[in-house]
Formats: sequence, C-alpha cells, structure tokens
Amino acid sequence: MKPLFLTAAIGLALVQSQPAAASALLDQYAQQAKTESSDFKEFRPERGRDLFLSRHNTGKPETPSCTSCHTESPLKAGLTRAGKAIEPMAASASPNRYTDSEKVEKWFRRNCNSVLGRPCSAREKGDFITFMLTQ
Repeated sequence: MKPLFLTAAIGLALVQSQPAAASALLDQYAQQAKTESSDFKEFRPERGRDLFLSRHNTGKPETPSCTSCHTESPLKAGLTRAGKAIEPMAASASPNRYTDSEKVEKWFRRNCNSVLGRPCSAREKGDFITFMLTQ
C-alpha cells in the first residue's frame, strides 16, 4: 500500500507544480509586458490562439506559422522539419511543458525568430502560454 500512496503523492505534486510554475512564468511576463506597453492589462487566450494559428510572412519561408511543426491542434504531437517528434503544446497533454522557464525562453527565442522573424514580446509569450494552459 505504501508504494501506491507514494506514487499518487508524487503524481499529485507534479500536477500541482505545473500551474504554480506556469503562474510564476506568467507573472514574470506580465511585469515585462507592463514595461513594454503602458496599456497592458492582462493576457488573453484568444490572442495566444491567433498567434499560434496565424500565418506570418516575416520569418523563415519554411515556417510561416507555429502549426508548420506543431499541427493545428495543440493536443497533438508535432514534427520538426528534420522529422523529430515534438510533444503536444497543450498543458493538458504535456503537463511539464511550461514548468522550466529556461526551456520556455529557449524555445520562444528559437521559434519566434523562425516564425515571426523577430523575438516575441512578453505579451505574446503570456498570451501564448495562457492559451496553451486552456487546452
């Protein structure tokens, strides 16, 4: 009985840490967004959805949108251009995705430059994560 209880406790801790880690990351982006724009009020999942689904002509031609590699459903696994599997973007399908701020920043840095041709703003990052947390 003890191993089962321990396993359940560890699982519960992982589920609870994801929202806390994502919340801390969103708090950080909110502070940055306030310095970038005086009219920033809150992150909105619909803007994050639009960023994820929209096609852009400012980045690399082979990656005009996030869906170029991640598919149109954040719940599904994607594929890199080299054929490597990518875990789903949705927090419900990949619970650890938004828990490590260094990893999150690394992928925003790479992917924003590839898709948008520029770094993402703090508001864009927060909107994107807010959308993925609703999926």
